[in-house]
Amino acid sequence: MKQLKISSFCLIVLLCFVLAPGVRGQEVEENPAPKTINELRRAILKVLQDTGTPAAGIALVDSTGPVWVDGLGLADREEGVKADEETMFRIGSTSKIVVALAILKLQEQGKLNLKDKVRELVPEIEFENPWEETNPILVEHLLEHTTGWDDMHLPELYNDGSEILSLKEALELHPHSRVSRWLPGTRMAYSNTGPNVAAYIIEKVTGQPYEEFIQKNFFAPIGTETMTYFLSEDYKQKGATLYKEGHPSDYGHMIMRASGSINASPKDMAKVMQFFLNRGKVGSNQIISENSLKRMETPLTTLGARAGLSYGYGLCLYTSEHNSFTYYKHGGGVGNGISDFSYLPEFGVGYCVLINSGNPNASRKISTLIRDFQTQHLSLPKKLVAVPSLKALRFINGYYQPINPSTGPIKLPTLTARRVWTENDTLYSQFPAHIGDIEKYVALNNSLYQSVKTKKAELIFVNDPLAGEVFELANVANGTVTFATIPGAFFFARILLFILWLLFVTLAFLLLPVWVFRYWRGKISGGANIFIRIWPLLPIVFLISAFVLLAGGTMNGTASLAKPTFISVSIMIATIAFLASAFNSVIMAFRYRNKGIKRSVFLPAACLSGLHLLVAFFLLWHGLIGLRTWA
Repeated sequence: MKQLKISSFCLIVLLCFVLAPGVRGQEVEENPAPKTINELRRAILKVLQDTGTPAAGIALVDSTGPVWVDGLGLADREEGVKADEETMFRIGSTSKIVVALAILKLQEQGKLNLKDKVRELVPEIEFENPWEETNPILVEHLLEHTTGWDDMHLPELYNDGSEILSLKEALELHPHSRVSRWLPGTRMAYSNTGPNVAAYIIEKVTGQPYEEFIQKNFFAPIGTETMTYFLSEDYKQKGATLYKEGHPSDYGHMIMRASGSINASPKDMAKVMQFFLNRGKVGSNQIISENSLKRMETPLTTLGARAGLSYGYGLCLYTSEHNSFTYYKHGGGVGNGISDFSYLPEFGVGYCVLINSGNPNASRKISTLIRDFQTQHLSLPKKLVAVPSLKALRFINGYYQPINPSTGPIKLPTLTARRVWTENDTLYSQFPAHIGDIEKYVALNNSLYQSVKTKKAELIFVNDPLAGEVFELANVANGTVTFATIPGAFFFARILLFILWLLFVTLAFLLLPVWVFRYWRGKISGGANIFIRIWPLLPIVFLISAFVLLAGGTMNGTASLAKPTFISVSIMIATIAFLASAFNSVIMAFRYRNKGIKRSVFLPAACLSGLHLLVAFFLLWHGLIGLRTWA
């Protein structure tokens, strides 16, 4: 499951800004595709060794059955336990596919509908949607992540004690993340709470615990013998130890259980994969219709999807490109375990990768090896043929920024933007602007654009009811990203502010030992000459303190940040102190302007003080001043 990356936020706070998450490309090493299972096995073992990943569970399947199901490496390093096909791993957010299956089965039975209003189904579940009268939240919005809600806040991650909360108790614990930030059914933003609300709807409609319904209607018929949402006896005996930076970590009981708690072996996941490849059938038993699976694979509730964009996030499945092949997949990460469940329905092949460490690079490399292996003998799918037209092409030139962040209590500011422009019959997109790779698109019509690289229709212009004309870009951030234009002057001003602030902060640190030495030698007098140097340093001290506290709070999980503790309250105080000291340093600079201080000393100090204040206001705008990590 996609967890909050607070350790990376620490560095972001120290530097103030980062590239927009979720819209970056990934570099993949070019190696010859493994030709045989033995070559693939050796290549995966090398990835495990190179990345320090203890073990991997592998399941390669086609429509006729398992091709290769195995465990590689050590399930437990300390005990020397080898992984095998029955070793159980935590699959994280891949668990969400089961929520969608259950909702669709109930729809087939006529017990609910994807278009049902959530408020009418479960009025007892608290959420806030300012547009509920005209744009109510529907069941399908919960599964396509188009509610506009935040992702989980820290208090919603793990349960401190051993008590297992019910789904309703989990949803009552911290409802503050369930506030729609835009009209539901317009933009996609990943939120783990949506599928958990859907799971509670299943409980209410069926009158039985969600996990029992899943066991009876899916796990048992599919034949998954040990798959479970809990720390079962099977998991205690066969579960892979999870490792964080080479050290074993404890099992965490997830609060939003339906969104990411399933434990499964490669043997189990092979059966689930075969179920998908056989289009909902197990033997002669049609557990769910092929039309329902097609609905899972089809995004329909963003503005772009309704306008004709067929790639992105469907019902707990999203598209993933590989050498012009479109996989349908879901990945997951929870408790330092990572999974990847991907398949090509038109070719009848798929795979699942499970690892027991939090290294996404290892999972990505293994998945790439398997995709190369699976597709090496497949014929490329038919491609759209774009017919560029100058009449259809929009002539635009500007900077665009994401307006659908998947965010929790920490709303990360961004420095750069995506640059978009047109030349002749081609639309160009570059991220980061002016320095990133350039992507090319040609028009299929006046709104829809096809990628020259993938030959897929991945970009579409739509009219957002709040932001006006925007474009939606597919196959990024596990779904789609919506971009709205920003003034070029604002874009360059942010970059200039960041660069100047960083330069002056660096200069202050470099000069500090010189000042100390000169003061010790009596070259710098006291009073104003000392204070003009000291006051601009205090904001830096408080910002570094916030960084250190956040880093310390994430060393052993996030328990100390998910509630008011010495660490979390100190972070709040440190960020407030950054604003206060920045404001005070500006006042001091104004007060000392006529105290006979050398201009070569006064001007840099005054500039740094002013830059501190601008940065503080920017962080205040993004909710990072007075940060309450437990909110």
